[in-house]
Amino acid sequence: MKSTLLLVSVLTGSLFTFSACNKDDISSQPGLPYQSNLQRDQDGWVADIVDYGVAQDTSMRFKSGWKSLPSPLDTTRKSLMLESMNRSDDAFMFLKKKVTGLQPNKDYSLVFDIELASKYPTNSVGIGGSPGGSVFLKAGASAVEPVKEKKNDFYSLNIDKGTQNDNGKDAILLGNVGIGDDEPDAYKLITRSNADKPFTARSNANGELWLLVGTDSGFEGLTTLYYSQIKVTVK
Repeated sequence: MKSTLLLVSVLTGSLFTFSACNKDDISSQPGLPYQSNLQRDQDGWVADIVDYGVAQDTSMRFKSGWKSLPSPLDTTRKSLMLESMNRSDDAFMFLKKKVTGLQPNKDYSLVFDIELASKYPTNSVGIGGSPGGSVFLKAGASAVEPVKEKKNDFYSLNIDKGTQNDNGKDAILLGNVGIGDDEPDAYKLITRSNADKPFTARSNANGELWLLVGTDSGFEGLTTLYYSQIKVTVK
């Protein structure tokens, strides 16, 4: 009986160890590095949109949700979809997530690797700018939560993410959402990274950082993007 119990205990421990090392479980661990392919749920990411007037609220047509990747991509894979009509010529659609378990008041040198699905050619022509080349992907982090604020009938972000293709104190440019010279209306996975220029952010007194990923748009039309993987490593 003792031998049987020991064998069950060993097997149970082995199964637990295997489960804890499963790649999908990385996202549930506190601290950095962080990685998620968003297959189980939204993994704590919250979506919102800023940089538009209160009067444009309904016309922005902002949507977000946990969705399958669009065809012709692998529709069994999940992603975070963000969509809006850029009526303000400066809309910023973004995702935010709090990371805990860091050292308090410490500088972290961060590299973001973002995979997303886009269907917009880089050199395409659109109202106000290119649907691919004028929609700029940004990433960053801050000690305070990025919050949508209303001032003088205008919605803006409480942290400095920069404007369109300019860097801000709390976010930097990773590139645009262009897929090259491919034909439009066919989604393609693209990756963007700041591996050649790490971004430095300082954690707060509680050992927390808020991660930020989003697009600053100069294209005055409808943009629909699917984020399929987000990875943040410490340089």
